[in-house]
Amino acid sequence: MRQTRLNAYRIMWLFVFFDLPTTTKKERRRASGFRKSLLDDGFSMMQYSVYVRHCASRESMNVHIKRVEKAIPELGHVNILPVTDKQYGNIINFWGKKDIPLEKAPKQLEIF
Repeated sequence: MRQTRLNAYRIMWLFVFFDLPTTTKKERRRASGFRKSLLDDGFSMMQYSVYVRHCASRESMNVHIKRVEKAIPELGHVNILPVTDKQYGNIINFWGKKDIPLEKAPKQLEIF
């Protein structure tokens, strides 16, 4: 049996960036529904219109991309950016002038 070794090039982080219309009550409800669908699917809010999710593999990443695609509202602009764990490791986060260390990947193994 062939075993796949998990490494920083196989583990993925999935970013979702979006700009959705919020002029009308209906548009605000759709935008809120989209954000809620991301949270329900395990994404974390990085910034108001930027969400990120850890994926244990490219296969898992593809499942989550399809879920995001299904939840996209009729109007607006949504971008999905997959990056490897190795690439994500180079991120530099600042809150004000203070450098905040990178959040560690979850230790929990996803089984789906």
